[in-house]
Amino acid sequence: MFGVLINTLAVIIGSTVGLLLKKGIPDSIRDIVMKGLALCTIYIGITGSLKGQNTLILILSIAIGAAIGQGLDLDKRLNQFAEKLEEKFKKNGEQGSVAEGFVTASLIFCVGAMTIVGSLRAGLMGDYEMLMTKSILDLISSCVFASALGIGVLLSAGFVLVFQGAIVLLAQYVSPFLGDAVIAEMTCAGSILIIGLGLNILGVTQLKIMNYLPAIFMPIILCMFM
Repeated sequence: MFGVLINTLAVIIGSTVGLLLKKGIPDSIRDIVMKGLALCTIYIGITGSLKGQNTLILILSIAIGAAIGQGLDLDKRLNQFAEKLEEKFKKNGEQGSVAEGFVTASLIFCVGAMTIVGSLRAGLMGDYEMLMTKSILDLISSCVFASALGIGVLLSAGFVLVFQGAIVLLAQYVSPFLGDAVIAEMTCAGSILIIGLGLNILGVTQLKIMNYLPAIFMPIILCMFM
């Protein structure tokens, strides 16, 4: 768990620095930076989506995952939780949504081969090198995203701890199901959601991204049959 704790701490430190910097940034600059980050988010999503090899798995993952997420109404549950946090943390007149920052950062920090492979290597072999590299990247990313999206990015550290920690602790049990093909398809499905996040930040769409979240895990099952 050492690598996961370092990664979580990196997100906390980076986000805290970003929030402190945010106070001195004029609204006009903050707005254009946020739109720039949205474009970068879309780029991250596009590059990740190209790792997929089976379009049918992607389509089924999104369709089934969306149906599950809509049935559970994950987006509504997250926003209810975020509203309570906003009452405590968000200042009057402050722009940005806690939920938006949380979902955006959580997906960017936890979707990708580096997250899954790094956590598996840490759990199976005690090799933290990949997670340490990821920690440096997340430190910088969290600082930039927190300065634009607010405290939701800081709260995403909790998701990083739970998601990566679960893979590390269960590595010996889940590794047989997380081969290269599965990881590639999970990355592809998650990256599609990241593209949707970027479009949401730009105001082009109003997708309920959380309702699509189960799609990330669908390839684990679908790749067994396809």
